[in-house]
Amino acid sequence: MWPNREFLDLVGVELPIIQAPMAGAGGAAMAIATCEAGGLGSLPCAMLDADKVRAEIGVIRQQTKKPINVNFFCHAPAQSDPGREAAWKAHLAGYYDAFGLDASAKTAAANRAPFDDHMCGIVEDLKPEVVSFHFGLPVPTLLERVKAAGCRVMSSATSVEEARWLEEHGCDVIIAQGVEAGGHRGMFLTDNIATQAGTMALVPQIVDAVKVPVIAAGGIGDGRGIAAAFALGASGAQVGTAYLFTPEALISDLHRAALRTAGEGQTALTNLFSGRPARSLVNRVMREIGPMSDMTPPFPTAGGALAPLKAKAEAGGKSDFSSLWSGQAASLGQEIDAGKLTLRLSEDAARRLKALASPG
Repeated sequence: MWPNREFLDLVGVELPIIQAPMAGAGGAAMAIATCEAGGLGSLPCAMLDADKVRAEIGVIRQQTKKPINVNFFCHAPAQSDPGREAAWKAHLAGYYDAFGLDASAKTAAANRAPFDDHMCGIVEDLKPEVVSFHFGLPVPTLLERVKAAGCRVMSSATSVEEARWLEEHGCDVIIAQGVEAGGHRGMFLTDNIATQAGTMALVPQIVDAVKVPVIAAGGIGDGRGIAAAFALGASGAQVGTAYLFTPEALISDLHRAALRTAGEGQTALTNLFSGRPARSLVNRVMREIGPMSDMTPPFPTAGGALAPLKAKAEAGGKSDFSSLWSGQAASLGQEIDAGKLTLRLSEDAARRLKALASPG
């Protein structure tokens, strides 16, 4: 059925669909439903502590015997910069005043932690079939331990240079993340978002540059996108935003409402919510400050100053200061459960690929 089985045979899944690991938006239920349908379900761990990671993987293992993907960030921990953090909060002072909030009050620290020795120990104990990373790869000693545990390693590349780097450093599968993708850009060899390529341009160039299987990601929301990924030389597709419409998604009602009315021109890359470029639906703070600012503290600390504003606005039914992660294909979303979505994507893609392969 599938013209390229490299990924399927390597990982041992039935369908060439990866449910994107979306930190804060997906959990065990979404991963289980995807796995049981035949795709590769993913558990995002960047915002979970060690106990929660163990618990979530335990739940997944109880309810499915299929391969799973466990995802971690591997950014360098941010160094504290009180001056920059104070300047960023001062830049937001008008919003604090409007809500009657004390801008001098201490705000909560961000909870996105990089992959470390402790998390690596959990991987060694629980041995998920796939471990994926965002923002490059962990240090060689940790990566060697992950691979020694028998796990396949995936990571995102936003350029051919990053793809080559990942292959040279031991990556088994490369996710070619086009600029259309929602959430954080996986970029790690550059911080220049102006040069980021779209999925259609990026995938075939990465396919030509590396020998490992390539997964297409970014702007893929139905079977047409998956069929196109295969036509470009990929051996699978990673889908994120479409899974945000499922009941298994952990997003807020405000986020769901925004996705339902989103069009293709209503997202932008922004660093306001975390300090790193990520694609979100445009909201008030992005419009008024501008989606990118050189004043934000380093990832992941920028969101701390926005947290009180987000809480106050959401209590009033508004998402003016919330990160509304979304790719550019939100309008293709369907409100069905994750398992049915996985099957529908697969069936649609298979039908289109069959039609392309049939003469006449």
